[in-house]
Amino acid sequence: MAAKCLSPLASFGLALALQEAWVNSALYNVDAGHRAVIFDRFRGVQDIVVGEGTHFLIPWVQKPIIFDCRSRPRNVPVITGSKGKACLWVRSSREGGRGAVGSRRS
Repeated sequence: MAAKCLSPLASFGLALALQEAWVNSALYNVDAGHRAVIFDRFRGVQDIVVGEGTHFLIPWVQKPIIFDCRSRPRNVPVITGSKGKACLWVRSSREGGRGAVGSRRS
């Protein structure tokens, strides 16, 4: 008698677990500062750019390709001459922050 009651319960649990796995594979996250495009196996890369958040896709047909599009500061060193024998070097940043200025005698 216990085996007859356990069998429908086990099949329901298995069906629920499979459904949970399918829903979990249909979700993906795009983190802050990232963007995603969707690759579809039948239509190729889609034109729509997906922003931050949790999104749905069709499992085994679509795949998200996530790009990092945050801006990073880059230092650009510039060495310039001056009157006399001193060389000035200027370090500039793309972010618009304050650069550093120094001098070196040759």
